[in-house]
Amino acid sequence: MATLPTQKGYLLVVEDVPDILTLLVATLKFKGYRVATATNGVEALEIIQKERPALIITDILMPKMDGFSLVHRLRLDPATRNIPVIFLSATYVAPEDKEFAHTIGVTRFIEKPVDMERFFPEIDNLLAGEAQETRPLDELQFYEGYKKRLEAKLRHKNTQIARDQHLFETLDEGQRQAFKTSMQNAIRERDEIQALLNEIREKIATLSKD
Repeated sequence: MATLPTQKGYLLVVEDVPDILTLLVATLKFKGYRVATATNGVEALEIIQKERPALIITDILMPKMDGFSLVHRLRLDPATRNIPVIFLSATYVAPEDKEFAHTIGVTRFIEKPVDMERFFPEIDNLLAGEAQETRPLDELQFYEGYKKRLEAKLRHKNTQIARDQHLFETLDEGQRQAFKTSMQNAIRERDEIQALLNEIREKIATLSKD
C-alpha cells in the first residue's frame, strides 16, 4: 500500500460532483494518502494558500472557477508554479482540449471514468519525480485559447441537446422520465459553458484595450 510521507504533503482533490469526489477520496485514503478536498477552483486556491499540496487532482468543468482557470492561476504564481496537476475530465476530451491543457501547464490528463490501474501509478510517478518548471501563458494568450475550447464545447453541447430533444419526442411516457435527467444535465452544462464563455469574451475585450 502506497503511503505519502509527511514531508511530501497532501493530495488536493477538486471535484464538484459529490459521488465522484467521495469515491476518489475514499480510494486515495485507502491507499494511504493524506487528502484535502475542494468543489471548485476558488476553494482550492484558499486551501493551497494555507498549505501547499504535493499534487492536485482536478476536474475541469466546475462552478465559480474551473480547472483551466485554476491551473492558469497556479502557474502565474512562482510559489505554486511547479505543483503537478492531474486533469480528470469526461467533457473536455478532444485532442485540442488535451493540447491546450498541456500548454497551460497541466502535468497529466486522464479521462473519466478513471482507470484506477493507470491512475495510481501516475500519482506515484509524479510524487517521486522532480518538479518540472512550467512557464505560464500571458493573460491574453490564455483567454484566447480558452475561448476557442469553450466555443468548440458549446457547439458540441448544442448539437447533443438538439439530438436529445428530437429523440425525446420519439419516446413513450415511461422512457421520457428516465431520459429527462440526462437532458437536464446536458442543458445545465451548456448553460455553464455559455456563461463562462461570456465572461472570457469580456476579459479578452478588456485586455485588448490595455
